[in-house]
Amino acid sequence: MTVGRGGHVLEESLRPVSAAGYVHGYAPEEAARLASQADSLAEVVHAGTTYPAGSLVLEAGCGAGAQSVHLLTASRGIRLVAVDRCARSLELARNRVRGVPGAGEVGWCRTDLASLPFPDDTFDHVFVSFVLEHQTDPQDVLTELRRVLRPGGSLTVVEGDNDSVGLHPDSPDARAVISQLVLLQALAGGNPLFARQLQPALTEAGFTGVHVEPRTVYTDAGRPDLARLFVLDSYVPMVAAVRAQAVTAGLGTPEQWDRGLADLRASAGDGGTFYLTFFRGRAAKPLPAPSP
Repeated sequence: MTVGRGGHVLEESLRPVSAAGYVHGYAPEEAARLASQADSLAEVVHAGTTYPAGSLVLEAGCGAGAQSVHLLTASRGIRLVAVDRCARSLELARNRVRGVPGAGEVGWCRTDLASLPFPDDTFDHVFVSFVLEHQTDPQDVLTELRRVLRPGGSLTVVEGDNDSVGLHPDSPDARAVISQLVLLQALAGGNPLFARQLQPALTEAGFTGVHVEPRTVYTDAGRPDLARLFVLDSYVPMVAAVRAQAVTAGLGTPEQWDRGLADLRASAGDGGTFYLTFFRGRAAKPLPAPSP
């Protein structure tokens, strides 16, 4: 698979890039958390999104491959190009997708999303999830994704809105530690509330047929498996991972964090409820105007 500029093979690292700015970090625990998140959110992220066999699909910001597995499972026989700026993540992703039944050809590329090494109009479809919120300028990334998408090709983008969390019993301490996570992500150069900007952002980037819909994950005692997989194995570890940063920065105290994390865990137990809203956007690259 050689779709890079100048005939580059995608398995190569095409340029040195920085992996800084991702507030959740790159520890092995984060890769495990992302896998739990992908499994628990498969319906939210992938329902209604399938690609024909043989399609050339770009996964922008594949991370450790947690979503790659679901893409390859839902759309067997596609030719997937997965890109990320972190070499370690690409290595984990490559190992994760080995042996996925029915998986087509997969290429790997280390690159920045705002400067992709592909010609214009290369890909039939582009998929990006939980990535734009971590970009310093997500608008530039969307414009670049539009460039490499063929006319008439589709873009699917999914982002979560951490400010939409609801839980019972309610907890000021839990809300405080979530707010500290949101602030740290912003200080790292991201935009943790980008999900609510999807429609105007996609429109400004020049896409057509833009449609954005909310998709909510809700757990209670009647959904114990989802509560464990999403709340306990994914969301709580994501928040807990920034505890040391928040305390060191003076945003919260260790005692507040202990109470907040305990209350978040309680929302996944008997008598508790938890919900979080995600936004999924669909759009297309316009076809050329007909000749007069």
